[in-house]
Amino acid sequence: MEKIASFTVDHNKLKRGIYVSRKDKVGAETLTSFDIRTKLPNMEPAMDIPAMHTMEHLGATFLRNHKKWADRTIYFGPMGCRTGFYLIFQGDLNSKDIVDVTREMFDFMSDFEDEIPGTNKIECGNYMSHDLPMAKWEAKKYKEEVLAHLTEENLNYPE
Repeated sequence: MEKIASFTVDHNKLKRGIYVSRKDKVGAETLTSFDIRTKLPNMEPAMDIPAMHTMEHLGATFLRNHKKWADRTIYFGPMGCRTGFYLIFQGDLNSKDIVDVTREMFDFMSDFEDEIPGTNKIECGNYMSHDLPMAKWEAKKYKEEVLAHLTEENLNYPE
């Protein structure tokens, strides 16, 4: 079987950042999938599941309500390895195109003080698995350590 593109990236060289994971054509449209890498793969502990679940709910809610990006948001969700998130937007985009909205989203997550959206038994399949304080901590860590200091090596996959 052919390897999928994300399995060809050397995760030992991967920094935390924002990367174009792939681009797919759907009819005349291009969908760009981004790797929002919040943890150093195989170097630091993966995110806690309840915190990551909360970040998923907050991030998806933020994006689907964003003035500019709501209509272009296809998906926001966690990576199975728990070292980041996948974000899919409509459009032929690059990492620099989404830096501002990613910063806004992580500001939203790190400052969130209300009831977590979609966390009751009717709205969520695992509604008891959430951790807002830890989600806020993870979001703040990423925005301060990574998003505030982005360089080309945080925006392009390593060779």
